[in-house]
Formats: sequence, C-alpha cells, structure tokens
Amino acid sequence: MDEAAAMKRWPSLRKAMTADVESHDGREKVLLDFIYNHPSLPQMRGSPSKVIKAIDEFAGNHEFLINIGEDKGRIVADLIAKEKPIVLVEMGGYIGYSAILFGDAIRQANVQNGGDPPRLWSLEMDPLCASIAMNLVDLAGLSDIVKVVVGRADESLRSLHASGQLARLDMLFLDHVEDLYVVDFQVCESLALLRKGTLVVADNVVRPGAPEYRRLVRSHTGLESKGVRGLIMPGGFEDELEVTRVIEDIDQGSSLRVQGLSDQRSLRQVYL
Repeated sequence: MDEAAAMKRWPSLRKAMTADVESHDGREKVLLDFIYNHPSLPQMRGSPSKVIKAIDEFAGNHEFLINIGEDKGRIVADLIAKEKPIVLVEMGGYIGYSAILFGDAIRQANVQNGGDPPRLWSLEMDPLCASIAMNLVDLAGLSDIVKVVVGRADESLRSLHASGQLARLDMLFLDHVEDLYVVDFQVCESLALLRKGTLVVADNVVRPGAPEYRRLVRSHTGLESKGVRGLIMPGGFEDELEVTRVIEDIDQGSSLRVQGLSDQRSLRQVYL
C-alpha cells in the first residue's frame, strides 16, 4: 500500500509520516486517557483481546503507536501457541501491547501444562512507558504472568539472571532499537540463556532494518534462521520478522567469532 492510501485509511499515520514523529511525544499518555474514557472500559477488565482491540483503535484513528501491531502480532502469537514456551523475554516493551498479546498467548498455550507457571518478562527502559504498560497489563488481567522491568535491557537481563529469576529462556522477542539486536543476542549468550530449542524472534528487520543482526543469525552454525513476511499495522507496509531457532547450545563468544570481532566492546558502548 502506498503512503497516500495508507494515510487516507488510517488518519493516525499523517503525523508519523509528515513530521517523522512516531513515539515519546505525549501520545502514550493520551492513549491511557483514551482507554480509561472508552465506553467499553468495563468489558476490557480482565480481557486481553478487548484491551488490544482498543489500543489498535487508538493507533489507527488517533495516534500511530510503535507496537508490533495486529498482523505481525498474530504471527508471533501463533508461534507461541505452537512452541508453548514457559519463559518468554521481550526486550522493548513500550506500552505493553505485545506483553498483553503474548502474555495471553503463553497463558493459553500452557493451560494444561501442570508444571512451572508461565512467565513473560517485559523489559522497558522508559519509566513512563513502563508504567503505562504495567497499568494496561493489570487492566487485561495478566499481572500474574507478565512482569514489567524498568531499565536498560542488558542490565535488567543480568539482574534477573543473577537473582535466579531468569534461569531459562524458551523464547526471546527483540523489538526496540534495531542496532542493539546484536548486543541483545550477545548478552543472552554471555548468560548462557541461548540453549538448544530456544526461539528468537526479531521485529522490524526490513523496515527500518537490522542487517548486522540478520547476518549474524544467518551465518551462525548453531542457529537456523529465516525471514517471515508481515505487515506494519496500521499502514499495511511490508516488513519481516527474523525467526531464529537455536539448534545447539550457544557458547559464550561464538557470535563475536562469527562477526570476526575480538572483544565485547559493543556490550557496553552501544547502550551508552
């Protein structure tokens, strides 16, 4: 779909396209006000699907939001239903859209599990966005499964691991600054979280793009990786998710060897 047609169908895109502003300009608080003044608020309580529907309504008609959106979100939710992960970490939680969508999916996938309760760790650096995410997760009735952690993603991962709260990782979802995806992978690798069977899904690898990350996961002998086409919604613009399966336990430093690097300078410098 071309940009003119997209702006006509979804009025929220006009500001994003003409002013090149997509987030962190106050729209996130406006979303929260919209939700709590919505006529369907009583029906949203305890209903993840209705909260997601209201967020999509806002994103299409009022202000564009940098969520995964309904099309790519459905692809990942279907993966969760198939893979049945118990522990999922998302790096880049924003206002909680994906945490709600995936939290509901992981709960349904494990309804007959009978073992460890499912857990989704949503890591978000911005305190305001994180607080909005916590609020909406609670509204959706998922606070028992979804835990929002405020701070730098690499530091949050290390802290969760050191405290014993994150001893395994069944699925990793990358959806923040695309230039950090390689660093995200290296942090998980350094903590020995990437074990055989772990699934890693990265968003926006075509638009705006994550070429270094794709080169890494597609050339690593311990991984199988492919692109899955999806649409940025609202907008209908073509993008891809990179879906990567760990086929053998990943040793610390293996990604650096694939990249031809001799040290882990990026782990610290890229985040600063």
